[in-house]
Amino acid sequence: MYKIKISKSIIVYVSIFAFLVLIYSLIFDYLMLNYENKQYNFITAIYWVIISMTTVGYGDIYFKSPIGHLYTIVVVLSGIVIFFGYLFPLVVTPQLEKSLKKELPSKVPIDLKSHIIICGYNQLVETLIVELEEYNIPFVVIDETEKNIHHLISRKIICVHGDASDENVLLNSNICSGRILIANHNDEKNAAIILTAKELCDIKVISLVEDVAKAGYLKYAGADQVISPKTLFGTYIGRKAVDPLTDHLAGATRFFENLNIVEFPIYPKSPLILKKLKDAKIRTETGANIVGLWTMGRLSLNPKPEDIIKENSVLLAVGTEKQLEALKKLTR
Repeated sequence: MYKIKISKSIIVYVSIFAFLVLIYSLIFDYLMLNYENKQYNFITAIYWVIISMTTVGYGDIYFKSPIGHLYTIVVVLSGIVIFFGYLFPLVVTPQLEKSLKKELPSKVPIDLKSHIIICGYNQLVETLIVELEEYNIPFVVIDETEKNIHHLISRKIICVHGDASDENVLLNSNICSGRILIANHNDEKNAAIILTAKELCDIKVISLVEDVAKAGYLKYAGADQVISPKTLFGTYIGRKAVDPLTDHLAGATRFFENLNIVEFPIYPKSPLILKKLKDAKIRTETGANIVGLWTMGRLSLNPKPEDIIKENSVLLAVGTEKQLEALKKLTR
């Protein structure tokens, strides 16, 4: 048997409407009898009130006296307020939005295995998603923000809405059959995620860290690898004097079997110098993705298309070894 759930707003609306119809019907009877010398039954009074409030107004029953005209105006105006000022915005619209709103995903398919579990969605993850999709590596994104989840759903990306440090959320993400878990929140939240994950199963955990001083705590929590994007930038600044013709990817950090993250300093006479990121077409030319840019002492982990690549800039790129090798040639 189906249970019909009636919201409080609907009950309030029906009560107010019924009360007004009753009062208006009684006043109708009084005015008709005393000012129009006519008498109608109560059903007819209700009929007149409802067609007046809904502004239908068939015109078969009407007042001729001034007070009757004034009363008709009051009934019609109150009906407009009740229907268009209350019913639609406060009752109908919320109910429609609620019924049309899709339930946020709470678990992944049972057969999802050997996948990457990404805890936290941002621009760095967006770049990673592109690479994972390109190489058909299964993955799931866990995020607490409804806006992010709706965005992922629109792109048909497997995702779970919830707190990644919650045991049930991780279990619903098939953590025990997963390959790698990436903690991509702030340092405190990452520590909670790592502790929960390691209690459930022995999955490899990669954690990003904001404050390098806290990297040790994340490792104590159980992280197998701790990565600091800011440190990657700083480390490579000291390598700018290294021979630019070296034929290997120095300082590459491997995320997965086919993906690496590398810092590339921009050397003199590089064709990228003074170009905007959108005009450099690095993604089109090499397949690599730029996830960070260091320029004039300013670090940006979410570079904009309008940002200009300068001679003293350092690029942080994600891609396969072949893609990064192609990008390396452009920075030389």
